[in-house]
Amino acid sequence: MSETRKLAAILAADLVGFTRLTSADEDRTLARLRALRSDLIDPTIAVHNGRVFKRTGDGVLVEFRSAVDAVRCAMEVQNAMVDRNAGVLDDRRIVFRIGIHIGDVVEESDGDLMGDAVNIAARLEGIAQPGAICLSEQAYWQVKARLDIAVSDLGPTQLKNIAEPVRAFSIAVGVSPQAKSAGPGQSAGLEKPSTPLPLPDKPSIAVLAFQNMSGDPEQEYFADGMVEDIITGLSRIKWLFVIARNSSFIYKGRAVDIKQVGRDLGVRYVLEGSVRKAGGRVRITGQLVEAETGTHLWADGALDDVFDLQDRITASVVGIIEPNLFQAEIERARRKRPDNLGAYDLFLRAVPHFQSVMPGDADIAIGLLEQALKLDPCYASAHALLACGMEIRVLRGGFNEADAAAGVRHARLALAHGSDDATALSFAALVILHLDHDFEAASNAIARALSLNGSCAFALYWGAHIHAFSGDPVIAEDYANRALRLSPFDPISKEAYLALGCVRLREQRYDDAAAFYAKAVQASPRFSSIYAWHAIALAVAGRIKESNLQARRLLELEPTFRVRSFVDFFTQFSRPELVDRFEEGLRRSGLPE
Repeated sequence: MSETRKLAAILAADLVGFTRLTSADEDRTLARLRALRSDLIDPTIAVHNGRVFKRTGDGVLVEFRSAVDAVRCAMEVQNAMVDRNAGVLDDRRIVFRIGIHIGDVVEESDGDLMGDAVNIAARLEGIAQPGAICLSEQAYWQVKARLDIAVSDLGPTQLKNIAEPVRAFSIAVGVSPQAKSAGPGQSAGLEKPSTPLPLPDKPSIAVLAFQNMSGDPEQEYFADGMVEDIITGLSRIKWLFVIARNSSFIYKGRAVDIKQVGRDLGVRYVLEGSVRKAGGRVRITGQLVEAETGTHLWADGALDDVFDLQDRITASVVGIIEPNLFQAEIERARRKRPDNLGAYDLFLRAVPHFQSVMPGDADIAIGLLEQALKLDPCYASAHALLACGMEIRVLRGGFNEADAAAGVRHARLALAHGSDDATALSFAALVILHLDHDFEAASNAIARALSLNGSCAFALYWGAHIHAFSGDPVIAEDYANRALRLSPFDPISKEAYLALGCVRLREQRYDDAAAFYAKAVQASPRFSSIYAWHAIALAVAGRIKESNLQARRLLELEPTFRVRSFVDFFTQFSRPELVDRFEEGLRRSGLPE
């Protein structure tokens, strides 16, 4: 394998007492750990520009570009865990130890890191107190002038299997780190990220998850759905740059600095609020903040008419950003909604079941969506999501022809009923390509979606996928890059990297393709098909040993994978030059026929 050397900040984290917790209640412990990874740990790592390069059952190793980023990430996680453990019995609490060091590392071609810096970070984690963070002297000197942190000097410490003693420092948890200027005794606002995103050349906004004030966890889906509707409404205004839901929701459940959110996401305005729903009465409050100054520009709230309030929130935000906007422009920002709120509730309840992309969860979602469509047969978003559920059944449940036909039927109904719904058009387009092999209809649906909503991340991600496999590689690359800029922390960012990798395969730039597929793996390490693409690119590039490694990882996740089924599926809608690469690469990687 090829390797390179570089300087990196390494964070090592481990769950305290993992064996004891799993012995007492393995299922619950693993479920809680998975939830923490998806809701807290992975999003916080992404916000602070980190990259996970190795996971163990109860631990993780993360690379950061600076010690400041690493410490901020560690502090956010540990402080959040203090809140999450409040009220939990001591013997059931999930508690982490974290170690951080900065030094020279060796990066191998598959993205793994090795060297003393990794070993020292891991050993520092081992001596940290439960719930605490332990820094090496090198890391401490990088952050001491930039962050207000309460530390204890542990002095020179002999670490296991490390020849020379390492001077270590322990950070007190419970006080949020605050940035300060390099000058002694002078405090300032939070330090800018190492690579802040530039503001777009038009008004830009992020809508944060609204706080559920109902006191009922079951209403969480309703609060999230309200925010999604507001994002959709704003996104249909062509001159407004709107950050996608999956990126703005990484701050959910956390106390945030609006100025930092603006810098992280590259936006001028941030909308935040709360929802209280009890019986048939709803109260929503919202406030718009100018991120650079923290100035509150607008606040509002109302009772009962949930849909009317969303429209007024959208209209008010638009009015502040562009005072001379005509009422016709505001009308375009309104999303067509089902006539029956029961159908809307059912749709919102179905959405979370698509996150795993597994047939069991898809079956639950399909049942909810079928109920919604009985109440409102013309509900385009429900048709589109139901089509995606059928596609999951087809791809991961045995290629059943009846499911494929049902998926196509619901996708076509979504197109018919959702001509003004960019998200419904986007999901329907993907299913129509995969199951009906109709590139023209799929690409036209994406074009229509983007004409309605130029900030629709789903349209850009799926459009990149559709054109990479079946259409214009220039359009695919443009869509992929726009999607990554619009939704920088999106869990489905893997689709952009997959599209870019396919474009490079078509251009016969195989090493570049492999690099993009490696990024897709990092973005979604549990999605098995990515490893097939990575294996293909490495194999046709002549990097057979690396390809074999990716093939083994694929089979660990999907033991039933077979080359023939994979090739047959993609042959139906992929460009011939791609199909040739598929067959050649898969067979050279050593995957079973």
